[in-house]
Amino acid sequence: MPNTKTAKKRMILSRIANARNRAQRSRIKTAIRRVREAQDLETAQLRLREAVALLDRAATRGLLPKNRVARIKSHLALRVNALAR
Repeated sequence: MPNTKTAKKRMILSRIANARNRAQRSRIKTAIRRVREAQDLETAQLRLREAVALLDRAATRGLLPKNRVARIKSHLALRVNALAR
């Protein structure tokens, strides 16, 4: 348990941030899964656009490392482009 008022406040804020980050990561994972599960090209492209927006926002805010985001976006784009063939 925290001993000071400041430590107690940090604990509360940390829990709030942790819950927010967990929710954002979950949204990103869901968006990635939807891109991978897309059967036709139009749906895949639409879902890719949504996933890329979420990933870029996460990288900007420091939720995910920017190189990891770039790798995920690249892999998803390869998968969507494979549907085009």
